[in-house]
Amino acid sequence: MKVLLVTHGTRGDVEPFLALAVALRREGHHAVLAAPESFAASAAAHDVEFAPLDEGPNRLLKDPVMVKAVESGYRGLRGKITAISTIKRIKPLMADVLRDVGAVARSSGADLLVHTPSVPAQHAAEMLGVPAVLATLQPGWVPTSEFPCPMVPLPPVPRFLNRATYLAVAATLRAYSGVVNAWRADDLGLPRGRGPRHALVLQAFSSAVTPVDPAWPQTVRTTGFWFLPRNPDWSPDPALSAFLGAGPPPVYLGFGSMAGRDAKRTGDIVAEAVRQAGVRAIVATGWGGLATHSSDNLLVIDQAPHEWLFGKVAAVVHHGGGGTTAAALAAGVPQVVCPFVADQPHWARRMHAVGVAPPALPHKKLTAASLSAAVRQAVNDPEMRRRATELGELIRTENGATTAVHDLEEIHDGRR
Repeated sequence: MKVLLVTHGTRGDVEPFLALAVALRREGHHAVLAAPESFAASAAAHDVEFAPLDEGPNRLLKDPVMVKAVESGYRGLRGKITAISTIKRIKPLMADVLRDVGAVARSSGADLLVHTPSVPAQHAAEMLGVPAVLATLQPGWVPTSEFPCPMVPLPPVPRFLNRATYLAVAATLRAYSGVVNAWRADDLGLPRGRGPRHALVLQAFSSAVTPVDPAWPQTVRTTGFWFLPRNPDWSPDPALSAFLGAGPPPVYLGFGSMAGRDAKRTGDIVAEAVRQAGVRAIVATGWGGLATHSSDNLLVIDQAPHEWLFGKVAAVVHHGGGGTTAAALAAGVPQVVCPFVADQPHWARRMHAVGVAPPALPHKKLTAASLSAAVRQAVNDPEMRRRATELGELIRTENGATTAVHDLEEIHDGRR
């Protein structure tokens, strides 16, 4: 089968789809990954056919207003006003992305289309006359009465209101209905409407670490996380290799694209926390530009493959993105999670609940003292380390990407 994979966003949004593309090829299928053009090199490194999409909303990642909104988690009245303003700014950028999705779909020859919720590519599948599969990287897209929507920052609600909390996510997606309808009519040649139902929903995370509803239909499958294989052509620079070999395993600290409005202040907190905790550390600046300086016990890098680095550190301090959380779980090391927005608070809570991390440290409340205390606990707590090792072994056996391929084969062959 030939599968078109459509995703957008940052590294944590793209790499799982790249992992699925690799798994599809390994199982004898043809996969095309459509993602922001900045990920072309990543696809090439894994020999995956790539179709570039406009950078779209990624252009706003370092915009001061957007950074402030993310840092606040869109909470309170001001946060809701900012969210409405953000949607208005994103709409024309999403139109550019959708235009490219339509063009890629026409030339793909795909007989199956898999997409992220943030890009409504099921409409392109309708144009092609092929099944559409929704792939979610976090819980919150399939309603249930068992637990409230993890994507929504709400206080605890009575159980009978759990299902209603999922309406907030649906409302966010409906905010782009005008752009989507125009795309359907003007680009895809389809009548205005909601588009087709998904033949399958693949949840690319592990039921061992986040709740799932056993009452969900067979069309909802929780596969386990989708991991990229190590790139055999990648090697660390001499400074990183030398630092890793110069003492006990360091602590990794990185917040991806989420350093916040004041990257220097966050960097200063990180450096002081490392000093107070008495540990060696590797700090990844990442897309967010986390700012600090190397010293005898602290090495600053841009980034390194998580699947390579995390197995060599004593603990992972991160923002709670699904991809980073999954990589730390698979490495079998304790975590410290400092969430900002979206699904990050959920992963922070879950890591503490399953025993591999101290309680969450929300970024807006982060101090050198609180971070150093959490790092010391993660490094020195033998039960936390035992639990991380145990859970890592389980996560690595799930082989989520291959499971997802087999589910896609059933849809393609008409067995489901």
